[in-house]
This record gives sequence, structure tokens and C-alpha cells, in this order.
Amino acid sequence: MSLDELRTLLERHARPGLTTAIDGVRVCKADHAVPPVSSMSGTVLAVIAQGGKRLALGDRVYEYGAGQYLVASVDLPVTGHFVDTAGPSLGFGMTLEPAVIAELLLRTGPGEQPRSTGAAPPGIAVSDAPDELLDAVVRLLRLLDRPGDRKALVPLVKREILWRLMTGEQGDAVRQLGLADSSLSHIERAVRWIRENYTQPFRVEELARLSGMSVSAFHRNFQMVTTMSPIQFQKQMRLQAARLLLANSPNDVTGVGRHVGYDNPSQFSREYRRQFGAPPSVDAVRLRGGAGPAAAALP
Repeated sequence: MSLDELRTLLERHARPGLTTAIDGVRVCKADHAVPPVSSMSGTVLAVIAQGGKRLALGDRVYEYGAGQYLVASVDLPVTGHFVDTAGPSLGFGMTLEPAVIAELLLRTGPGEQPRSTGAAPPGIAVSDAPDELLDAVVRLLRLLDRPGDRKALVPLVKREILWRLMTGEQGDAVRQLGLADSSLSHIERAVRWIRENYTQPFRVEELARLSGMSVSAFHRNFQMVTTMSPIQFQKQMRLQAARLLLANSPNDVTGVGRHVGYDNPSQFSREYRRQFGAPPSVDAVRLRGGAGPAAAALP
């Protein structure tokens, strides 16, 4: 029953741009399959009520459909698209707020939570959504029709959703989001540094030190969270940035490549083609023609 009402609410409140009157909550409706597009995942919960979505992170592919949810516990470079279905794909998304998770951890105490493994969990994971989680999502979306109740009830229902996640199958990843000294938070420091300095060369030893880990532990945990090595992650960031720049500067492929950190134009063209299926010059024309990088926003 919750899934049926969830579909109805998502259909009614879907708008261009995905945003809603509730901060951090998004509603998505896709009437047809679209080509894969690249973006950053954000730290989010995504629930599919109808249809399905396919998401690629590095060489790993995640698929989730009606009645399933995805948790992204680190902001990662992903490529995603809704898969072709008989009807529109409908999805719900909610930003995961580390401060609220930390508050819940403090309120409940370790004795009331599942034991953490201590290792960094995968940055993206998919599970079947339990009825309690779907019910809480439905009650949050109902508040879109009740503006007078939102200020009082939205924070409470959001906390319930987070609690269902924290005590559910992907709870370890969600709980680590709220812990300043977790393995996930240590890797997130390195991810954030690469994201903010992707044009700059770096030494893995420096990132390991920034993360407070030995080099071997850093390599292992970074690969677990992102499915990539730090160098591969940097390459993904550079290529995504290049594609956005090419939408505005289609005639300056060499300049764009240099701007994102490539000294060798042929290497830039080769890696760009491998990532996006066409050389930069060809893809730039396609981007200018209106097919350019739309958000692969979750859900």
C-alpha cells in the first residue's frame, strides 16, 4: 500500500528541476529512457517507486527499481540513467545530513545501534526498502500538501527516515556519516581534497597522511568506498569538468584539456573518448546541439 501511495504522491509533485517545498527533498519523474549522463552523486537516499535506474561508479554498475533504495554516503562521480519501462520512472531523493545523524547517534547511544564493522563501507549501496522506511517517506511527502504542518513535522519525519536507514541494511554507511573519526569520514577528506584540487598532481602518501591512515590502509579503504584508485578518481573529476567546460567552449579542446590538468592533448582526447564515447571535438558539437550534460541527479 505504501508503494502505491508513494507513486501517487511522486506523480502529483513532480516538477522540472526536481525540487520541492521541503528542503533537501527531491521528486523525479522520467517519462522515457534517456542517454547516460554524468554528475556528482551527493550524499543522498534515493527510493524508486516505479521504473528503474542504472548507475555506474568506476567499473561497478548499480541497478535499482520499484521498492528499492540506494544510499550514497560520499559525493562521488557517477554516470546514470533511467532504464526504459512501460510507464514513467518515479523516484524520491533526500539529502543525508551528517549533523542530524550525529545527533541521533548521541541521543540513542551505542547500545541501541548495530555494531559497526569499523572498515570503510562502499560509498554506494542498494537494498530492498522495508515497509517502515517506505511508510516514513510517504508521510514526509504528504506534508507537501500540508504547508501548515511542515515546520513542526518535517524535522521529525526526516529523523525517522534517517533512523530507519541507520538501523537497516545500509546502516553502517549512514552511521559513519555522523562520526567525525570514522573510516568513511577519513576517506571523505581525501575525496574532498581531490574534488577541490583535481587539476593538481599529488602523491598518494600525502593523501594517506591527510586521511590519518597508512598508505596500505588508505589504498584499501579508498578502493572500497569509491571503487577506484585515487588517480582514477582524479581522472573522473577532470573528465567531468572538461565536459562541462566544452559545453561553453566547443572550439577550444586543447585549452579545456590543459585547464583540467592534461598536458598531453592526445592523452586527453583518448581518455575523454573512452569515458564519453566520442572525441572531445565531436562531443562538444553534440553538447552545443542541446544534448549536453544533464544532471544524473539521484534518485
